[in-house]
Amino acid sequence: MNLMIPVRPDGTVEPRFGKAPMVAVATVGEDGSIQQWDTFQVGWDELHDLGTEGSHHARIVTFLREHEVDAVVATHVGPGMQRTLTSMGLPMLLATLPDAKASVSAAVTRAGGR
Repeated sequence: MNLMIPVRPDGTVEPRFGKAPMVAVATVGEDGSIQQWDTFQVGWDELHDLGTEGSHHARIVTFLREHEVDAVVATHVGPGMQRTLTSMGLPMLLATLPDAKASVSAAVTRAGGR
């Protein structure tokens, strides 16, 4: 299972989903163990206000599809992006811990390993 989470350089959760400069994609086992962790400089903070909201959502959707993301872990996602994730069939799992890796593991465990 691949999960995406917005992250900061220090490994904590970035609270700005659509304006995250960097995200991580974690491959996670059903027990919540992280098998692979890759970070990507996406620059969504700078790209957010270039063009329309729809074009920015399309940029995020492209990333999610390219990285075969099965769910998103975040502290907050705006209503428009929530609708987009729902239409893609991607659940949003709540990031509840400051450490991004720990938050991903906890989210998978809470969700029952989806």
